[in-house]
Parts: sequence; structure tokens; C-alpha cells
Amino acid sequence: MGVFDELQSRGLIAQMTNEEKIRDLLNNEKITFYVGFDPTADSLHVGHFVQIMVMAHMQRAGHTPIALFGGGTGMIGDPSGKSDMRRMMSKEEIQHNIECFQKQMSRLIDFSDGKALMANNGDWLLDLNYIDFLREVGVHFSVNRMLSFECYKQRLERGLSFFELNYMLMQSYDFLELNRRHSCVLEMGGDDQWSNIIGGVELVRKKEGKDVYGMTFTLLTTSEGKKMGKTEKGAVWLDPEKTSPFEFYQYWRNVDDADVIRCMKILTFLPVDVINEYAQLEGGELNKAKEVLAFEVTKLIHGEPAAVKAQEAARSLFGSGGNSENVPTAAVDRALFADGKALALDVFLAAKLIPSKSEGRRLIEQGGIAVDDIKLNSPQDEILESAFEKGYIMAKKGKKVHLKIELA
Repeated sequence: MGVFDELQSRGLIAQMTNEEKIRDLLNNEKITFYVGFDPTADSLHVGHFVQIMVMAHMQRAGHTPIALFGGGTGMIGDPSGKSDMRRMMSKEEIQHNIECFQKQMSRLIDFSDGKALMANNGDWLLDLNYIDFLREVGVHFSVNRMLSFECYKQRLERGLSFFELNYMLMQSYDFLELNRRHSCVLEMGGDDQWSNIIGGVELVRKKEGKDVYGMTFTLLTTSEGKKMGKTEKGAVWLDPEKTSPFEFYQYWRNVDDADVIRCMKILTFLPVDVINEYAQLEGGELNKAKEVLAFEVTKLIHGEPAAVKAQEAARSLFGSGGNSENVPTAAVDRALFADGKALALDVFLAAKLIPSKSEGRRLIEQGGIAVDDIKLNSPQDEILESAFEKGYIMAKKGKKVHLKIELA
């Protein structure tokens, strides 16, 4: 199976500028392609993971990826899918974020010996002469057509700044520069980038007289069309300091039944025919597929030892064996326990199980917190110091958040 058919069989491809030509290029030639990443945070998140998996599939098939980091475009911010203008970041913040992205991406993409390239569009965007840029690039863009694109149409009602209107020109110029510098012939990105990708394809054709191509891949969404990768704590990050390997594992272990097979196809390298066998499972049997999904994805991002620890911790919590040593742990000061007891809310706040006492009260009143499998009934409930005789207590918030609390 060629890589085009591999991507298609996994449901990764959304739109293409020329399906016949792209299929031929991907299956029968070795090309250079690029995917852009704007450094809007100091860690990649699971939304980026789809793009990186596509890059990895392409690299395994012999194609050369360029990971383009937005040292220039990050100074503006992509308006696609945003209801308000993005926060403006300093050059120093952008550079720090790029360095974080590069380190994380190197776990999944092989950048040795020219097998993949890293580029920064700040190299050609930051020192542009604006008049020259308008004459070379701006002249090829119709504002009327740009405003018809979905990425801008959504914003017109709330207000779209001229500042942001430049973003499409700059991303299009990236493709032109990468074509000139590295003979790059394909831009890939999430489906929300379709308009920007078309802009680049057309600009290269007009400026260089060359045919280049664009492909978008499906966004990571649930079966109901909602974006995946969000928890009550916020985004699911690839940085273990921001989302621990256990939390990361648990996120995938708890996906809805309707989403598990699609996630396996998009986010693992398991063969499609093996995944199709898991698709035959129903009801409680689907938990086997969810365990496999969680393990495989955690292994890719955090390595096999971390994935094994996360799986053992999850099994110890949910009664199928495993090692409870790997459950997330917090220590609270023994001084909290005056007279041998402490208000449960104080303990949970010190352990960072709850963000505030008001949120803790709400959860307790709704029956959402348990200690050693006993639900708390009142915000006035207390925890005895003697409850720690085995060295810890196990607190549970909702169905998915478990925390081992020890005394320090």
C-alpha cells in the first residue's frame, strides 16, 4: 500500500487541490513537503499530534518533511477558527516556544542526515521591505476573494483587523520561499488551513510558473464534531510537565466508544487491518481497544517505560492488577492535621485536587469527591490523620481524576 492509500485508509485526508496528481506523487515519487506550526504556546498539544503523525507516515514512505516554525507569522497570529485576535507575543517568547516545539517534535520525526528539515519563517519574513512585499506578493491577492473564505468570514461580524488580513499573504509567501529554497512541492495542514494553503499554491504558480499542491487532513474531533484534546484542566499537552503521562494515558483510555477506532487509525501506527479487528468489539469489550489506544499513544509521546507505568497505575485504580506506585501523588503538610484531623477541603486544596474551596464545595455537594471509595457528603467533612496508616489516602474526583495523597 502506498502512503497516499495509507493516509486515506486511516481517514486522515480531508481536501486536496489535485487528487490524481497528489496520489501519483506520494505513491511513486520522493518529494519535499511542509507543515507549519505557529508557536502560540511552550508545548505542542494533541491537535498538533495529527499533523506530526502525517509527517511521520510520509517520512516512513521516503518523503522529506519540513517542519516550518512561525517565527514570523507567530508575530501576527492566524485568525482561522478564532473569534478574537490572538494575543501578541514578544520575539523572545516566540523563540522560546519554537525551541520547545523542536525538542518535542524530534521524538517523532527523524531529523538526522537530512531526512527532515526544520525551518523558521522569521528568516525571510522579519526583514521584509513592506513596499517590496506588497508589490511582489500583495498584488496577486483579491481582498474580495479573501473575505469570502471561511477563515475570514467568521471574523467579519466581530471585527477583523488589517493586521490579521496579512496572515494569508505571509503563509502563502512561506510556500513560495520553501519552493525556491528546498524545491518543496506540497503544503499540508489541518483542514482549517485550506484557504491559506490555496493561497500558497496559487502564489507559487503565478510567481514561478510551477505546479505545486495542497492537502489538508481531518481535525481531531469526536463523532459529534467537537474538537478533542480538552479536559477540565485545559488542553492535553505533549509536555509531561504540563500533562503528566498518567493524565495523558487516562485521556485516551476514557474516550467515548464511538471515537476509539477512529483515534486508533489517526494516532497510532497499528496496521489498519489490526484496528479493523478491534472495530468488531462491542460494549465492555471495547475497553480492550481503549487500553491499546491509550498505551500506543502514550508510548509514542512519552516513551514505552512511561506508558507501562501509566498503564499499571490505571489498572491498579480500576481493579485489574497493576502497580499503584505510579498513580499521581501529592504530599500535604502533616501540620494541617491539628488534633488528628483536618477539613477535607483544606487537604484537597493543599494537594491541588481542587482549584478553590468554592469549587470543592460544589463538587462535594454533587457527590463528586470520594476518599478511599467513600463519597463525601458535606463540605464540613473531615479527614482523620489515622486514615493515612497505610501511608496514603486515595482521593477521586469525578470518574476520571485519581490522586494519591501522602503526608509530608
